[in-house]
Amino acid sequence: MTLDDKKRRSFKLVIFGEGGSGNCKAAGIETYGRDIEIERFYDIPPVLQGIIDEPEEFIPEDLGGDLVLNFLRHPDLSEYLVKLCVARGIPVIASGQHIPGAICPFTCCGLGRKRGLGPYGEQFGLPEYRAEIKDGRIAGLQVRRGASCGATWQVIPRIIGVPVERAIDTIGREIQFLCKVSPSTFDPISGKSPLHFAGEVHMAALKKAISNPTVPKS
Repeated sequence: MTLDDKKRRSFKLVIFGEGGSGNCKAAGIETYGRDIEIERFYDIPPVLQGIIDEPEEFIPEDLGGDLVLNFLRHPDLSEYLVKLCVARGIPVIASGQHIPGAICPFTCCGLGRKRGLGPYGEQFGLPEYRAEIKDGRIAGLQVRRGASCGATWQVIPRIIGVPVERAIDTIGREIQFLCKVSPSTFDPISGKSPLHFAGEVHMAALKKAISNPTVPKS
């Protein structure tokens, strides 16, 4: 395969979810992603609580793909998947988890820019906007990078036309309505809520975009 062939081929994702935990992320990636192919999507039925002695019964060893997204909930399954990825040299993102060997942002929209994550890392993670302002209101928003659930894009119609002085608080509130994480979820280590975190990173992204707006097209 030549270098040009590698550039042309789609970046291949393998996604693991449990009881539908990866569904909205897969849908967001398919809708808003470019040059990304979800090669395989495993949605494991919810596993009973307790120790899983043989996680290989649930997770195939022939992972493949350029990047693995780990939305598994059972710690035995999640840790086993990360070990497999590390052994095969495949980067794995386990948002909201704390597993050595994995990239573990607080939320999917908390992923910073990292090398080796291809088009996924370029397009998904900490949100980035370009903003157009006209007559003191948000006239347009363009997503440069966003949450894999799609909320960064879905919130735009709720922000267009909002006065600039209200826009930042508005996007924080509206993102929390769109966010799929349970409102009662808190990280036991940091004590932070992923729901509030999602609102805050979008507020920060819009604030930065407003500080350096583009000129609206006439």
